Amino acid sequence: MVCIHLVSHDIKYAEEMSKLTSIPDVRNALGMTDIQCSIAGTRDFIRLMQLEERLGQQFSRMIFNEKNQLIGVTSLKGIDEEQKLCHIGTWLGRPYWGKGYNQLAKMEILKIAFEKLQLNYVFAGARIENIRSQKAQAKLPYMTLHVEHQFFSEWKKLEQQERTPCILNVVRKEDFLDWYYQDIAVG
Repeated sequence: MVCIHLVSHDIKYAEEMSKLTSIPDVRNALGMTDIQCSIAGTRDFIRLMQLEERLGQQFSRMIFNEKNQLIGVTSLKGIDEEQKLCHIGTWLGRPYWGKGYNQLAKMEILKIAFEKLQLNYVFAGARIENIRSQKAQAKLPYMTLHVEHQFFSEWKKLEQQERTPCILNVVRKEDFLDWYYQDIAVG
C-alpha cells in the first residue's frame, strides 16, 4: 500500500530534487530548463518556495513516500485570500508515476487548501500537450473538467504563465469535502 507525507521545503533535499526534475520526461512536462533543474537552480526554487510561503502567496510541500524517499512536490500557487482561490501544481519523479502517489498528494494538499486556508476554489491546469497530467486530473472524482469559459481570467492567467495553450479544471470546496468525508465514512 502506498502512502505519502508532506514536508516543508529544505535546502538539504536540493540534490535529490534536482535528480528527479532532471529526468527528461519530468523536465519536459514541467517546461523546465537545464539551469532550473540543476542543483543551484533547485536551491533557488526551494528558497523561493520558502519566501512565497512566508508572504502568503504559496503553500508548497515536498512529497515523501512510505520509504521516506523524496518523490515530488505539490503546491498551492497564487493564493488569493480575498477571492479565496489558488492553483494547484503537483509533479512526481518518473520512478513514482502510475503508483497512486499523485492522487494521495492532491488529496492531502486539497485538505489544507479547504480546511486550513479556507479557500473555495483550487484550479488545476495542464498544458495541452501534457496528456499524462490531463488524464491524472480526469481521474479525480471531485474535479470539474474544462471550466475555461466559466473562469476565463484564471484560464488566461495560466496560459500567460505557461506561455502555451492550456486546459483548466477546478476543485470546488464543497465537492471535495463532500467526497472526502463520504469516502472516509464508507471506507
